[in-house]
Amino acid sequence: MYFVLGTAVSFLINYFFYSSENMGLDIYYALAFGIAWGIAYYLDTPNFTLSQKLGISFAVMGVLVLIGTGLFSLELAIPSILKFSTVFVAYYMIASFRASKSLRK
Repeated sequence: MYFVLGTAVSFLINYFFYSSENMGLDIYYALAFGIAWGIAYYLDTPNFTLSQKLGISFAVMGVLVLIGTGLFSLELAIPSILKFSTVFVAYYMIASFRASKSLRK
């Protein structure tokens, strides 16, 4: 759910307000945004240690860069990890304000 909503909202914002004139790039950035929300939600359990959460998030960022570099270029792939890391940090910052320290509970 987080992945789908994050991807859809990000794509609509990019498409209507920024219009990069490259639909593939807009979809790629939207997917990076949605994947970040989905991974953050998935990892938001006590089953994962902090080091596991960081390791998985860095691995996903690496995959995003590899895919983005293959499809576009390294210069266009870098913003995807900036979007990913911003969303990932925002998710846990928002969760930290809750008593349960989780958005799942």
